[in-house]
Amino acid sequence: MRPRYLSPREVSLHNVPEDTWVSFLGAVYDLTPLCDQYKGDARTHQHVALISSAGDMLMKPIIEAAGQDISHWFDLKTKDIRTHVDPVTNTVTFHTPQGRFLHVPPPYPSTDWANDFGRPWWRDTSYQVGLLSKKTRFIRVINTLTSQEHIIEVCTEEIMSEILQRYLKYNAHAGSYTWKHAERELDMGLTLDENGVPDEDEEFLRLRLEPDDYRQTLHLYYNDDLTEA
Repeated sequence: MRPRYLSPREVSLHNVPEDTWVSFLGAVYDLTPLCDQYKGDARTHQHVALISSAGDMLMKPIIEAAGQDISHWFDLKTKDIRTHVDPVTNTVTFHTPQGRFLHVPPPYPSTDWANDFGRPWWRDTSYQVGLLSKKTRFIRVINTLTSQEHIIEVCTEEIMSEILQRYLKYNAHAGSYTWKHAERELDMGLTLDENGVPDEDEEFLRLRLEPDDYRQTLHLYYNDDLTEA
């Protein structure tokens, strides 16, 4: 199964405790279940509420980072939280300048540190919902039947059938159209680049041209099955 690709803008829309996404090291994680699990509840027993409150405190850096890329939290080689030498204890500890967060042990021995949670959330792929696109681009889509025109942002890694899925919100019958570029039918199993639809953003930037005036355009032609009768 092909992975789902997401743009930074799509990730940024999930930026509240009730809907918390983050991206790091090229992957996108939905941490909403984690927020639900550790959020406080004033109606619980006092002892449980105290634990929940601690969970809230440790979730704070994660919630504050909702919708953002947090790759700078991690070591690119180990794929784990970055470390540094603590200037007080002169020992290697996790480096969390944004504040210690869930599943990161305290820098000093502590009786309230419970390490029976299993895998830390950043190593738990059950939270992963897709991959972060390395580059997105905007394309113009013109429906030749209705003359409607839309500019949509797509991930460069996506094949045409996945781009079609993005376009469905504008036209629920997009699958009934033939997609073409420069009068040439596009292969729905290939990416835009593989279909010969180049990404010229860098060239426009070099020439100081406004990309909006030169968007690559895809034309949709309605498949009229009655012509086969």
